[in-house]
Amino acid sequence: MVRKIVKIDEEKCNGCGACAAACHEGAIEMVNGKAKLTREDYCDGLGDCLPACPTGAITFEMREAPEYDEAAVNRAKAQKQPKTLPCGCPGTNSKTIKREHCQVKSSAPVTSQLNQWPVQIKLVPVNAPYFDGANLLIAADCTAYAYGDFHNRFIKNRITLIGCPKLDEGDYAEKLTAIIKNNDIKSVTIVRMEVPCCGGIENAAKRALMASGKFIPWTVVTISTDGRIVE
Repeated sequence: MVRKIVKIDEEKCNGCGACAAACHEGAIEMVNGKAKLTREDYCDGLGDCLPACPTGAITFEMREAPEYDEAAVNRAKAQKQPKTLPCGCPGTNSKTIKREHCQVKSSAPVTSQLNQWPVQIKLVPVNAPYFDGANLLIAADCTAYAYGDFHNRFIKNRITLIGCPKLDEGDYAEKLTAIIKNNDIKSVTIVRMEVPCCGGIENAAKRALMASGKFIPWTVVTISTDGRIVE
């Protein structure tokens, strides 16, 4: 049958995962860092995913597609574990983190390891003297709050760029490509949270590395919401 169904532009998709979280039917999944309409029969054509997309990658189209199968959607929802939150986004799952604290007495202040300003990806210039021979850190902004020793473990001896693919408008890939391509970058470290929406910053950094045409060592570190390095 010919009906209205969502269409996802992979070139515009920044991999943030917001549309997959907003799709209550489970028709959209993240595949290799990109949003995919994996179950056409799960798409009701109402477009809850459209306003969630920060890059305008999702539109409607009229084409041949399987009929929306509400019964199959309900069965899939019933089988899904853990159950999703009403908001649909795992990153907004509220919880209290309890820790065992030890008392450490020290009069020495904690020293910042930040080497440059600004740090926000949208604000940092494409060319700056501090990029010459730099080891680049591209980090989701929540990581610095979740991981206690973030300055010494990640910021020290690196040039820092931060952002949030879910809340910032647009895609970082073009800006990051220009920075990597036009400067003598020695290495790239990507630090993200474990929540799905953080996949956007990882995906943008990887695409920038590929588009730069340079062979640069890179690594990805994932931080859990309770502050552990998980990979």
